Amino acid sequence: MTILDAIIQGIVQGLTEFLPVSSSGHLAITQHITGVADEGNLFFNVMLHVGTLVAVVAFYHKLVWNLIKEFFKMLGDIFTGKFKWREMNYERNMIVMLFIALLPLFIMFIPIPGTDMKVKDLADIFAGSQILLVTAVSLLLTSLLLTVGAHFNRKNSAVSFKHMKGRTADSKGRETYTVLDAVCVGLMQVAAALLPGLSRSGSTLAVGEMRGVNKQKALDFTFILGIPSILAAAVLEGADAIKSPEGITAEPLVIVVGVLVSAVVGYFSILLFKWFLKTDKMIVFIIYTALVGAALLVVSVMEIMNGTNLFTGQTAALFA
Repeated sequence: MTILDAIIQGIVQGLTEFLPVSSSGHLAITQHITGVADEGNLFFNVMLHVGTLVAVVAFYHKLVWNLIKEFFKMLGDIFTGKFKWREMNYERNMIVMLFIALLPLFIMFIPIPGTDMKVKDLADIFAGSQILLVTAVSLLLTSLLLTVGAHFNRKNSAVSFKHMKGRTADSKGRETYTVLDAVCVGLMQVAAALLPGLSRSGSTLAVGEMRGVNKQKALDFTFILGIPSILAAAVLEGADAIKSPEGITAEPLVIVVGVLVSAVVGYFSILLFKWFLKTDKMIVFIIYTALVGAALLVVSVMEIMNGTNLFTGQTAALFA
């Protein structure tokens, strides 16, 4: 892998990790087109995720710091009997709901009956396919979820305008999560982890909008939830990458360049996403994921019929 490859994949990762278009799906597409999907990229991909982790922590550093401080205050209240569920402030509610939303991730470690695999291994099977049929369908599903989420957001705003005259569009919907909200978001995050092409940020945002949560607060929750999720994935996949036969194949300079590019691009992607959401221009992502998904679906069908990668000419099978 060259530095140019690292820059390209860093840009792709930084843009797609936070924009609702699926980073795993776009990395799979990029690697499919360039023909580097089978060159021991696992550790490099993990480091690209570390770059985007740096981006989200940097963007939300004030909120992250407030959550850390509130967490220790909450522990003190729990041990002294002063904790009251109904009296939680915004930060305390977010902390509790983040823990609840993370619980469904344990589904990933459930053994699949009749095999020696766990649920999480399905992600490797789908991502490792030489023909990106699952990615194509998942991108179309992302478009559908964004469409439904936008519909519910407009519906919630219409109700809010009716009953809360004088408030701005950004103030519509609940600002805090309920237990059911958190569970729904957590389950959607599991689905996004398994299906390359299903955007984690887009799908969990859509769930929040469907549940009547303020769209900006739903997006903030999604990004903060991504911190432990990305960190856990980086640790687990990093360990697998180091233990794999290929090990670490990328040069140190290539890895550093990739991380820096994904971090910088990721930071500005968060800014961009929040602007699109605030100005109600999510139709851009709805159309984009639908078009890419449809195009990839056509390519996948052609590759299944021909048995070859249309871009590289290499032999391709649905599940290698």
